[in-house]
Amino acid sequence: MKRIVIASSGASGADLSKKVIEKLPPTYEVHFIKTDNSDIVANKEQSIVLHENDDIAASIASGSFKVDAMMIVPCSMNTLAKIACGIADNLPTRAASVMIKERRTLLLAPREMPFSAIALENMLKLSRLGVLIAPPVMAYYSKQTTLKEMEDFIIGKWFDLLGIENELYKRWEGEKI
Repeated sequence: MKRIVIASSGASGADLSKKVIEKLPPTYEVHFIKTDNSDIVANKEQSIVLHENDDIAASIASGSFKVDAMMIVPCSMNTLAKIACGIADNLPTRAASVMIKERRTLLLAPREMPFSAIALENMLKLSRLGVLIAPPVMAYYSKQTTLKEMEDFIIGKWFDLLGIENELYKRWEGEKI
């Protein structure tokens, strides 16, 4: 069974974390970090391990605990800045620090816009370290018409980046002649 860590920082867009968990294949063991503003995990036919935000002694805070990927969806600018500066003062930032140190896949979905120059510098710094910076941005080529279709597209793109097979959105097939 593969392991994935999912955290949510901030309330705006926190429902996306729940939807990511719902869309994951049942072959994933999910380690969800319950933050103050993201108490959103519902019962699901999946192995879900809940961790408290301040439990920096949790299994996922150690490099010897193997996980395949980590997502912070959404990722507040505060959390992104802490990760970029190496501040590991809660479980999401500590687990992210471990992912970077161990050169494991970390995906951050920054949720604010427009991005300030400081936020962009932090994203660039993290991207250069191999962190995937993937804001929840939709594309128009797949012609989404509902909010669910837009969310499926975004989650499908995130899964693509993490190597998780999915058919959540219509893929580009080129122009029809």
